[in-house]
Amino acid sequence: MPTHDELPEIRAAEREKQGSYRHSIRVCMAAGCLSQHEGTIRKALVDAVAAEGLEGEVQVKGVGCMGLCAQGPLVMVDDSILYEKVTAEDAVDIVKALDKKPVKRIQSSLNIPFFQRQVKIVLENSGIVDPESIEDYISRDGYAALSKALGEMMPGDVVDEIMNSGLRGRGGGGYLTGLKWSTVSKAISDIKYVICNADEGDPGAFMDRSVLESDPHRILEGMTIAGYAVGAQKGYIYVRAEYPLAIDRLKTAIKQAKRLNLLGDNILGTEFDFDIELRLGAGAFVCGEETALMASIEGRRGSPRPRPPYPADHGLWGQPTLINNVETFANVAPIIRNGGQWFASIGTENSKGTKVFALAGQVKNTGLIEVPMGVTLREIVQEIGGGTTNDAGLKAIQTGGPSGGCIPVEFIDTPVDYDSLRMLGSMMGSGGLIVIDDTASMVELALYFMEFCMTESCGKCIPCRVGTAQMHNLLNRIVRGEARAEDLELLEQLCDLTRNTSLCGLGQSAPTPVLSTLKYFRHEYLEKIAAPPAEEAAS
Repeated sequence: MPTHDELPEIRAAEREKQGSYRHSIRVCMAAGCLSQHEGTIRKALVDAVAAEGLEGEVQVKGVGCMGLCAQGPLVMVDDSILYEKVTAEDAVDIVKALDKKPVKRIQSSLNIPFFQRQVKIVLENSGIVDPESIEDYISRDGYAALSKALGEMMPGDVVDEIMNSGLRGRGGGGYLTGLKWSTVSKAISDIKYVICNADEGDPGAFMDRSVLESDPHRILEGMTIAGYAVGAQKGYIYVRAEYPLAIDRLKTAIKQAKRLNLLGDNILGTEFDFDIELRLGAGAFVCGEETALMASIEGRRGSPRPRPPYPADHGLWGQPTLINNVETFANVAPIIRNGGQWFASIGTENSKGTKVFALAGQVKNTGLIEVPMGVTLREIVQEIGGGTTNDAGLKAIQTGGPSGGCIPVEFIDTPVDYDSLRMLGSMMGSGGLIVIDDTASMVELALYFMEFCMTESCGKCIPCRVGTAQMHNLLNRIVRGEARAEDLELLEQLCDLTRNTSLCGLGQSAPTPVLSTLKYFRHEYLEKIAAPPAEEAAS
């Protein structure tokens, strides 16, 4: 079993192996691109390399998401040539073009803002490592942070480093990660748990899925470091069953980590034991709420409960439990490798580091991006995103998923950080960012999100169960042109009631898209309000 001293040997051997190739061809095998070619491109490239007699000179590697999903399937050659919308029929030309001029008809550019304006920490390995090879991950300094934590740091030192980094939870609430870790570490119990919340259910969001598909060992390493820091022996990854590719790669990664003594008993020859299991969600959006998630892991119905007590004190099976989401754990290894101050030097005063966004909607460059906290919405949409599709006018930007708000175009120069978005009536959320052009109806958009929340409500508390249904009915009436002015007043009252009396975050945040569109696009509601009958108006 490998120890601290042997891990660098594995790293050096893998780097030497990869350095022996004259050329490297990387094929995107994340769900978005894979759905368009089902592995046929990689097979065609392998066959083309064999036909040219270049097996020992050219590496063909399946990798995770390269980011620019709008132009997929993507193929990268030697970190310098990007091919877009590739088909299996292009494989022969790609291989024949090695050491020659690129294939112009499918060549894309790496010198565009989409790539140049990003800063990658969470996604530093995405599109580079083979997600099914632990050796490839180790060659990119994988598990170096775990080795450092176990060999050079006490648990309290790890907590302090996370605290010094200023990392805030990337699941939406923005709670200081170090403070949460500190609370769990101080809890007195012989049994503690670590949970990775990978129950990504926001419409238009695919950040967690892409990270799990592209770099699964990164999450295992982050969770194991967290387990060491807080004194836990067991971890669970709660992932949506609708993510079969992510699940398969996580299962493979767990097996590989156990084989190399990076999970299980006496990790890296130390006295630290930590194991990780998967738990599959059944598609209930409410299970993204931490108390509902824990109930589901325990085999009970995924319904939220009142807090306090909080999971840090009374969590899974009544024991202290640390819960963070995928992106939060993905930041842990780089912070331990490079130091908390390094991470804190990126971003803004109150929002440190970077943020991963799933850029979707009416924007040219849809895909996965990672930017420093504090960049403006304009930079994301107009520069990285390339502007709206068909050059339509930009109307609004929706952040935070069904819990977030719609930000009108006049605030496009707002910096993207927790506090600035909250001041505009929206939120960071887990990282969905939907671009809305001027062809969209904001009332219909509010109706769409309310229908989602109504359908996903667990029904446990009356304000959410009934409130979302009644708001949905009112929005439907407004869209159909059947509502009156008093219905608009009633809608606002229901928003206030549901937000302030619901049990969990689903109901508390369900009115947000309605309230934000009422605030900034009220004229669209008024345009759909039916005029009162003549006799009523006369009276």
